[in-house]
Amino acid sequence: MIRILLAEDMHMVRGALVALLDLEPDIEVVCQLERGDEIVEAALRHRPDVAVIDIDLPGTDGLTAAAELRERLPECRTLILTNLGRPGTLRRALAAHVSGYLLKDAPPDELAAAIRRVAAGQRAIDPELALAAWGGAESPLTARETEVLRLAAEGAEAGEIAARLHLSAGTVRNYLTTVVTKLNARNRVDAIRIARDSGWLT
Repeated sequence: MIRILLAEDMHMVRGALVALLDLEPDIEVVCQLERGDEIVEAALRHRPDVAVIDIDLPGTDGLTAAAELRERLPECRTLILTNLGRPGTLRRALAAHVSGYLLKDAPPDELAAAIRRVAAGQRAIDPELALAAWGGAESPLTARETEVLRLAAEGAEAGEIAARLHLSAGTVRNYLTTVVTKLNARNRVDAIRIARDSGWLT
């Protein structure tokens, strides 16, 4: 029996996934969560074989949780199930050493098949997305520029970003100007859109 931890914040989607997986004779959902910051503790308690994790979770995003889970419970493999079909996001997932990456609009039987492959120590990655990621562009932004842009995308003003990152407001504005230039964006909002579409922000 393959033991599953499922992390999905949308109640209806989570319920549908549990009902779907319960139909499989060799798969058992042993834990359901809606927050990313609960994943590692729950996994240590329930010892699942595979963690099926959405990327966009409250508390801690799914990729951060997946990386921490691999460190704390390496025998638990991770399958990312997401709406984010962006090459940059897949590259981030692979950097976090996830074993699988499947889009939520995939046929239901593909999820069970992907779980079985991941549980068997294989990779299960959407083939079209894998090809796109292979040819996709790497982010031109530095880690600090990405961090500043992510906070700006959350609605933080320059002063707030400066306080959170222990920088001066002028330095933050310089970072944002550099980001806009590097992405050939019209303005900060356009830069956020470009970065999100490319999977460089989640």
